[in-house]
Amino acid sequence: MSKIRTEHVFTSESVSEGHPDKVCDQISDAILDACLADDPNSRVACETLTTTDLIVISGEITTKSKVNWQEVALEAVRKIGYTIPGIGFSDADAKVMVAIHKQSPDISQGVTEGEGRFKEQGAGDQGMMFGYASDETPELMPATILYSHKIVEELARLRKSDPEKYRYLRPDSKSQVSIRYVDGKPVAVETVVVSHQHSADMPQEWLEALVKEVVAKVIPADLLKGDIKYYVNPTGRFEVGGPCGDTGLTGRKIIVDTYGGVGSHGGGAFSGKDPSKVDRSAAYYCRYIAKNLVAAGLAHKCEIQVAYAIGVADPLSVNVDTYGTGIMPDCEMEQIVRKVFDMRPAAIIEQLDLKHPGNGWCYQDTAAYGHFGRSQFPWEQTNKVAELKAAVQK
Repeated sequence: MSKIRTEHVFTSESVSEGHPDKVCDQISDAILDACLADDPNSRVACETLTTTDLIVISGEITTKSKVNWQEVALEAVRKIGYTIPGIGFSDADAKVMVAIHKQSPDISQGVTEGEGRFKEQGAGDQGMMFGYASDETPELMPATILYSHKIVEELARLRKSDPEKYRYLRPDSKSQVSIRYVDGKPVAVETVVVSHQHSADMPQEWLEALVKEVVAKVIPADLLKGDIKYYVNPTGRFEVGGPCGDTGLTGRKIIVDTYGGVGSHGGGAFSGKDPSKVDRSAAYYCRYIAKNLVAAGLAHKCEIQVAYAIGVADPLSVNVDTYGTGIMPDCEMEQIVRKVFDMRPAAIIEQLDLKHPGNGWCYQDTAAYGHFGRSQFPWEQTNKVAELKAAVQK
Protein backbone atom coordinates (compact mmCIF):
# COMPACT_ATOMS: atom_id res chain seq x y z
CA MET A 1 0.00 0.00 0.00
CA SER A 2 1.39 3.39 -0.98
CA LYS A 3 1.91 6.04 1.65
CA ILE A 4 -0.85 8.64 1.89
CA ARG A 5 0.43 12.15 1.22
CA THR A 6 -0.36 14.62 4.01
CA GLU A 7 -0.61 18.36 3.54
CA HIS A 8 -1.53 21.22 5.83
CA VAL A 9 -0.82 24.90 6.58
CA PHE A 10 0.45 25.96 10.01
CA THR A 11 0.85 29.47 11.41
CA SER A 12 2.91 30.98 14.23
CA GLU A 13 3.36 34.55 15.42
CA SER A 14 6.09 36.54 17.10
CA VAL A 15 6.22 39.97 18.71
CA SER A 16 9.15 42.35 18.91
CA GLU A 17 11.08 43.58 21.93
CA GLY A 18 8.94 46.74 21.86
CA HIS A 19 5.63 44.91 22.28
CA PRO A 20 4.17 45.93 25.66
CA ASP A 21 4.18 42.38 27.08
CA LYS A 22 7.77 41.89 25.91
CA VAL A 23 8.79 45.19 27.50
CA CYS A 24 7.57 43.73 30.78
CA ASP A 25 9.34 40.41 30.22
CA GLN A 26 12.62 42.21 29.55
CA ILE A 27 12.32 44.42 32.62
CA SER A 28 11.56 41.40 34.81
CA ASP A 29 14.53 39.50 33.40
CA ALA A 30 16.81 42.53 33.64
CA ILE A 31 15.99 42.61 37.35
CA LEU A 32 16.74 38.88 37.59
CA ASP A 33 20.14 39.44 35.94
CA ALA A 34 20.88 42.30 38.34
CA CYS A 35 20.04 40.14 41.35
CA LEU A 36 22.12 37.18 40.18
CA ALA A 37 25.12 39.38 39.36
CA ASP A 38 26.23 39.65 43.00
CA ASP A 39 24.11 36.92 44.56
CA PRO A 40 23.76 33.75 42.46
CA ASN A 41 21.42 32.31 45.09
CA SER A 42 18.89 35.11 44.68
CA ARG A 43 15.26 34.04 44.69
CA VAL A 44 13.35 36.10 42.16
CA ALA A 45 9.72 36.07 41.07
CA CYS A 46 9.35 39.47 39.42
CA GLU A 47 6.19 40.67 37.70
CA THR A 48 6.06 43.89 35.69
CA LEU A 49 3.15 45.94 34.37
CA THR A 50 3.50 48.78 31.89
CA THR A 51 1.00 51.31 30.61
CA THR A 52 1.11 54.94 29.49
CA ASP A 53 4.28 56.42 31.04
CA LEU A 54 4.11 54.00 33.97
CA ILE A 55 6.10 50.92 35.03
CA VAL A 56 4.97 48.86 38.03
CA ILE A 57 7.42 46.29 39.42
CA SER A 58 6.09 43.76 41.91
CA GLY A 59 6.81 40.27 43.17
CA GLU A 60 8.81 38.26 45.65
CA ILE A 61 12.56 38.84 45.67
CA THR A 62 15.12 37.72 48.22
CA THR A 63 18.64 38.83 47.32
CA LYS A 64 21.85 40.18 48.82
CA SER A 65 22.48 42.24 45.68
CA LYS A 66 21.99 45.97 45.90
CA VAL A 67 19.71 46.71 42.96
CA ASN A 68 18.38 50.07 41.84
CA TRP A 69 15.03 48.77 40.62
CA GLN A 70 14.04 51.99 38.90
CA GLU A 71 17.29 52.37 36.98
CA VAL A 72 17.33 48.73 35.86
CA ALA A 73 13.81 49.14 34.48
CA LEU A 74 14.56 52.40 32.69
CA GLU A 75 17.78 51.04 31.19
CA ALA A 76 15.79 48.13 29.74
CA VAL A 77 13.37 50.65 28.22
CA ARG A 78 16.27 52.59 26.71
CA LYS A 79 17.82 49.45 25.26
CA ILE A 80 14.56 48.60 23.52
CA GLY A 81 14.43 52.05 21.97
CA TYR A 82 11.68 53.91 23.81
CA THR A 83 13.70 57.12 24.04
CA ILE A 84 11.44 59.70 22.36
CA PRO A 85 9.71 61.89 24.98
CA GLY A 86 6.07 62.80 24.64
CA ILE A 87 4.81 59.76 22.70
CA GLY A 88 3.19 58.02 25.68
CA PHE A 89 6.04 55.81 26.86
CA SER A 90 9.74 56.58 27.14
CA ASP A 91 12.66 56.36 29.53
CA ALA A 92 12.37 60.12 30.11
CA ASP A 93 8.66 60.15 30.96
CA ALA A 94 7.89 56.80 32.56
CA LYS A 95 7.42 56.73 36.34
CA VAL A 96 8.47 53.55 38.14
CA MET A 97 6.52 52.13 41.08
CA VAL A 98 8.05 49.33 43.14
CA ALA A 99 6.11 46.85 45.29
CA ILE A 100 8.53 44.03 46.15
CA HIS A 101 8.69 41.75 49.19
CA LYS A 102 10.68 38.65 50.12
CA GLN A 103 10.01 35.07 49.04
CA SER A 104 7.60 33.09 51.19
CA PRO A 105 9.50 30.98 53.78
CA ASP A 106 7.17 28.08 52.96
CA ILE A 107 8.44 28.06 49.36
CA SER A 108 12.03 28.78 50.38
CA GLN A 109 12.33 25.69 52.56
CA GLY A 110 11.26 23.48 49.67
CA VAL A 111 13.87 24.79 47.24
CA THR A 112 16.81 25.33 49.60
CA GLU A 113 19.22 22.43 50.01
CA GLY A 114 19.29 21.14 53.59
CA GLU A 115 15.85 22.50 54.43
CA GLY A 116 12.37 21.05 54.01
CA ARG A 117 11.23 17.46 54.44
CA PHE A 118 13.60 15.93 51.88
CA LYS A 119 16.75 18.06 52.50
CA GLU A 120 17.70 17.95 48.78
CA GLN A 121 16.75 21.00 46.69
CA GLY A 122 13.28 20.36 45.40
CA ALA A 123 11.16 21.83 42.64
CA GLY A 124 9.94 25.37 43.20
CA ASP A 125 6.38 24.42 42.30
CA GLN A 126 4.25 21.60 41.05
CA GLY A 127 3.41 21.34 37.37
CA MET A 128 4.42 19.88 34.05
CA MET A 129 6.96 21.26 31.59
CA PHE A 130 7.55 20.48 27.93
CA GLY A 131 10.41 20.71 25.47
CA TYR A 132 10.35 20.21 21.73
CA ALA A 133 12.71 19.86 18.78
CA SER A 134 12.28 19.12 15.08
CA ASP A 135 14.76 18.64 12.24
CA GLU A 136 12.73 20.83 9.88
CA THR A 137 15.22 23.71 10.39
CA PRO A 138 18.98 23.79 11.16
CA GLU A 139 18.12 25.29 14.56
CA LEU A 140 15.91 22.24 15.22
CA MET A 141 12.92 24.54 15.70
CA PRO A 142 9.52 24.69 14.00
CA ALA A 143 9.90 26.80 10.87
CA THR A 144 6.85 28.99 11.46
CA ILE A 145 7.94 30.37 14.83
CA LEU A 146 11.62 30.55 13.86
CA TYR A 147 10.98 32.76 10.83
CA SER A 148 8.35 34.84 12.61
CA HIS A 149 11.04 35.67 15.19
CA LYS A 150 13.63 36.42 12.54
CA ILE A 151 11.40 38.94 10.76
CA VAL A 152 10.77 41.18 13.78
CA GLU A 153 14.30 40.67 15.09
CA GLU A 154 15.78 41.89 11.79
CA LEU A 155 13.44 44.88 11.67
CA ALA A 156 14.59 45.82 15.17
CA ARG A 157 18.24 45.39 14.18
CA LEU A 158 17.77 47.72 11.22
CA ARG A 159 15.94 50.29 13.35
CA LYS A 160 18.83 50.40 15.81
CA SER A 161 21.70 50.12 13.31
CA ASP A 162 20.73 53.13 11.19
CA PRO A 163 18.26 55.40 13.04
CA GLU A 164 18.23 57.96 10.25
CA LYS A 165 17.54 55.57 7.39
CA TYR A 166 14.86 53.75 9.39
CA ARG A 167 13.56 56.83 11.19
CA TYR A 168 9.93 55.88 10.53
CA LEU A 169 10.12 52.72 12.67
CA ARG A 170 9.09 52.60 16.33
CA PRO A 171 9.85 49.67 18.67
CA ASP A 172 6.47 47.85 18.74
CA SER A 173 5.80 45.22 16.05
CA LYS A 174 4.28 41.80 15.41
CA SER A 175 4.80 39.17 12.72
CA GLN A 176 2.99 36.05 11.60
CA VAL A 177 4.10 33.38 9.14
CA SER A 178 1.94 30.65 7.57
CA ILE A 179 3.77 27.74 5.93
CA ARG A 180 2.46 24.83 3.88
CA TYR A 181 3.74 21.43 5.02
CA VAL A 182 3.82 18.29 2.91
CA ASP A 183 4.46 14.98 4.67
CA GLY A 184 5.54 16.89 7.77
CA LYS A 185 8.14 19.06 6.03
CA PRO A 186 7.84 22.82 5.29
CA VAL A 187 7.67 23.45 1.56
CA ALA A 188 6.39 26.99 1.00
CA VAL A 189 5.50 30.20 2.79
CA GLU A 190 1.88 31.08 2.04
CA THR A 191 1.25 34.24 4.07
CA VAL A 192 3.28 36.84 5.95
CA VAL A 193 1.66 39.37 8.28
CA VAL A 194 3.61 42.27 9.80
CA SER A 195 2.22 45.11 11.89
CA HIS A 196 4.85 47.70 12.78
CA GLN A 197 4.48 50.85 14.84
CA HIS A 198 5.63 53.91 12.90
CA SER A 199 5.87 57.67 12.87
CA ALA A 200 3.04 59.78 11.48
CA ASP A 201 4.88 60.61 8.26
CA MET A 202 5.76 57.07 7.16
CA PRO A 203 4.67 56.11 3.61
CA GLN A 204 2.86 52.76 3.71
CA GLU A 205 4.58 51.56 0.54
CA TRP A 206 7.99 52.13 2.18
CA LEU A 207 7.17 49.64 4.96
CA GLU A 208 5.70 47.12 2.52
CA ALA A 209 8.90 47.16 0.48
CA LEU A 210 11.05 46.86 3.61
CA VAL A 211 9.11 43.87 4.92
CA LYS A 212 9.56 42.03 1.62
CA GLU A 213 13.30 42.76 1.72
CA VAL A 214 13.54 41.40 5.26
CA VAL A 215 11.53 38.28 4.42
CA ALA A 216 13.83 37.56 1.48
CA LYS A 217 16.83 37.93 3.79
CA VAL A 218 15.74 35.79 6.77
CA ILE A 219 13.66 33.01 5.16
CA PRO A 220 15.37 30.44 2.90
CA ALA A 221 14.76 31.02 -0.80
CA ASP A 222 13.39 27.51 -1.35
CA LEU A 223 10.41 28.39 0.88
CA LEU A 224 9.71 31.66 -0.97
CA LYS A 225 8.07 30.37 -4.09
CA GLY A 226 4.65 30.92 -5.57
CA ASP A 227 2.24 33.72 -4.78
CA ILE A 228 2.95 34.76 -1.19
CA LYS A 229 0.29 36.95 0.38
CA TYR A 230 1.61 39.92 2.37
CA TYR A 231 -0.44 41.89 4.90
CA VAL A 232 1.58 44.86 6.16
CA ASN A 233 -0.16 47.06 8.72
CA PRO A 234 -3.49 45.70 7.46
CA THR A 235 -5.54 48.27 9.45
CA GLY A 236 -3.80 51.05 7.56
CA ARG A 237 -1.98 52.83 10.42
CA PHE A 238 -0.11 51.85 13.58
CA GLU A 239 1.11 55.08 15.16
CA VAL A 240 0.06 54.54 18.79
CA GLY A 241 1.90 51.50 20.10
CA GLY A 242 3.88 50.01 22.93
CA PRO A 243 2.59 50.32 26.51
CA CYS A 244 0.78 53.52 25.54
CA GLY A 245 -1.35 51.62 23.04
CA ASP A 246 -1.88 48.46 25.10
CA THR A 247 -1.07 47.63 28.71
CA GLY A 248 1.71 45.05 29.08
CA LEU A 249 2.23 42.29 31.62
CA THR A 250 5.02 39.81 32.29
CA GLY A 251 4.30 36.28 31.13
CA ARG A 252 1.54 36.79 28.58
CA LYS A 253 3.43 35.56 25.51
CA ILE A 254 4.12 31.96 26.49
CA ILE A 255 3.49 30.52 23.02
CA VAL A 256 5.65 33.18 21.36
CA ASP A 257 8.33 32.32 23.93
CA THR A 258 8.32 28.61 23.10
CA TYR A 259 7.34 26.79 19.89
CA GLY A 260 4.65 28.91 18.29
CA GLY A 261 1.81 26.53 19.04
CA VAL A 262 3.66 23.38 17.95
CA GLY A 263 3.63 20.71 20.63
CA SER A 264 2.31 21.14 24.17
CA HIS A 265 2.75 23.79 26.84
CA GLY A 266 2.61 23.37 30.60
CA GLY A 267 1.20 26.87 31.11
CA GLY A 268 4.05 28.42 33.08
CA ALA A 269 5.76 31.61 31.95
CA PHE A 270 9.53 32.08 32.12
CA SER A 271 10.57 35.70 32.53
CA GLY A 272 11.30 37.15 35.95
CA LYS A 273 11.83 33.73 37.53
CA ASP A 274 15.14 32.51 38.95
CA PRO A 275 16.20 28.95 38.00
CA SER A 276 14.86 27.36 41.19
CA LYS A 277 11.47 27.72 39.48
CA VAL A 278 11.09 24.59 37.36
CA ASP A 279 8.55 26.44 35.21
CA ARG A 280 11.65 27.94 33.67
CA SER A 281 14.64 25.70 34.32
CA ALA A 282 12.92 22.38 33.61
CA ALA A 283 11.35 23.75 30.42
CA TYR A 284 14.83 24.77 29.32
CA TYR A 285 16.12 21.31 30.20
CA CYS A 286 13.31 19.59 28.31
CA ARG A 287 14.31 21.57 25.22
CA TYR A 288 17.92 20.50 25.86
CA ILE A 289 16.90 16.84 25.99
CA ALA A 290 14.65 17.01 22.94
CA LYS A 291 17.24 18.90 20.87
CA ASN A 292 19.98 16.41 21.70
CA LEU A 293 17.75 13.46 20.80
CA VAL A 294 16.96 14.97 17.40
CA ALA A 295 20.55 16.10 16.82
CA ALA A 296 21.69 12.54 17.56
CA GLY A 297 19.40 11.23 14.82
CA LEU A 298 17.24 9.27 17.24
CA ALA A 299 14.05 10.98 16.01
CA HIS A 300 12.97 13.54 13.40
CA LYS A 301 10.93 15.37 16.02
CA CYS A 302 10.47 14.90 19.72
CA GLU A 303 8.55 16.26 22.69
CA ILE A 304 9.64 15.75 26.29
CA GLN A 305 7.34 16.16 29.29
CA VAL A 306 8.41 16.14 32.94
CA ALA A 307 6.25 16.71 36.01
CA TYR A 308 7.20 17.80 39.53
CA ALA A 309 5.80 18.26 43.02
CA ILE A 310 6.86 21.30 45.02
CA GLY A 311 9.78 20.53 47.32
CA VAL A 312 10.48 17.14 45.69
CA ALA A 313 13.67 16.72 43.64
CA ASP A 314 12.95 13.74 41.42
CA PRO A 315 10.42 14.26 38.62
CA LEU A 316 7.13 12.47 39.13
CA SER A 317 7.02 11.40 35.49
CA VAL A 318 9.01 11.60 32.28
CA ASN A 319 7.36 11.15 28.90
CA VAL A 320 9.00 10.97 25.48
CA ASP A 321 6.89 11.40 22.36
CA THR A 322 8.64 11.11 18.98
CA TYR A 323 5.39 11.17 16.99
CA GLY A 324 6.32 7.86 15.40
CA THR A 325 9.62 9.22 14.04
CA GLY A 326 11.96 7.57 16.57
CA ILE A 327 14.40 4.77 15.79
CA MET A 328 13.01 2.81 18.75
CA PRO A 329 9.78 2.72 20.77
CA ASP A 330 9.20 5.81 22.90
CA CYS A 331 9.22 3.74 26.09
CA GLU A 332 12.77 2.60 25.31
CA MET A 333 13.76 6.17 24.44
CA GLU A 334 12.49 7.23 27.86
CA GLN A 335 14.82 4.78 29.59
CA ILE A 336 17.79 6.20 27.68
CA VAL A 337 16.74 9.74 28.60
CA ARG A 338 16.60 8.80 32.28
CA LYS A 339 20.12 7.32 32.10
CA VAL A 340 21.74 10.24 30.27
CA PHE A 341 19.93 13.24 31.78
CA ASP A 342 19.63 14.17 35.46
CA MET A 343 16.35 16.06 35.84
CA ARG A 344 16.58 17.01 39.50
CA PRO A 345 16.38 20.82 39.88
CA ALA A 346 19.84 21.26 41.42
CA ALA A 347 21.38 19.10 38.70
CA ILE A 348 19.63 21.06 35.96
CA ILE A 349 20.89 24.34 37.39
CA GLU A 350 24.44 23.00 37.67
CA GLN A 351 24.59 21.38 34.22
CA LEU A 352 23.33 24.48 32.42
CA ASP A 353 25.00 26.90 34.88
CA LEU A 354 21.75 28.81 35.22
CA LYS A 355 22.81 30.82 38.26
CA HIS A 356 25.65 32.48 36.36
CA PRO A 357 24.41 34.07 33.14
CA GLY A 358 27.36 35.27 31.12
CA ASN A 359 29.66 34.13 28.31
CA GLY A 360 27.46 35.72 25.68
CA TRP A 361 24.02 35.38 27.25
CA CYS A 362 21.83 36.83 29.95
CA TYR A 363 18.23 36.29 30.98
CA GLN A 364 17.17 39.62 29.51
CA ASP A 365 18.30 38.29 26.10
CA THR A 366 15.84 35.42 26.36
CA ALA A 367 12.88 37.75 26.87
CA ALA A 368 12.47 38.73 23.19
CA TYR A 369 12.60 36.63 20.00
CA GLY A 370 12.16 33.30 21.75
CA HIS A 371 13.82 31.35 24.52
CA PHE A 372 14.71 28.55 22.11
CA GLY A 373 16.52 28.23 18.80
CA ARG A 374 19.36 30.70 19.46
CA SER A 375 22.80 29.18 19.94
CA GLN A 376 24.08 31.49 22.70
CA PHE A 377 21.91 29.86 25.35
CA PRO A 378 23.37 26.85 27.23
CA TRP A 379 20.22 24.73 26.82
CA GLU A 380 20.78 24.91 23.04
CA GLN A 381 24.01 22.88 23.28
CA THR A 382 24.07 19.46 21.61
CA ASN A 383 26.86 18.12 23.79
CA LYS A 384 24.98 14.93 24.74
CA VAL A 385 24.82 13.54 21.21
CA ALA A 386 27.77 11.16 21.55
CA GLU A 387 26.54 9.88 24.93
CA LEU A 388 23.07 9.27 23.53
CA LYS A 389 24.41 7.36 20.53
CA ALA A 390 26.57 5.24 22.83
CA ALA A 391 23.57 4.49 25.08
CA VAL A 392 21.55 3.29 22.09
CA GLN A 393 24.28 0.85 21.08
CA LYS A 394 24.51 -0.79 24.51
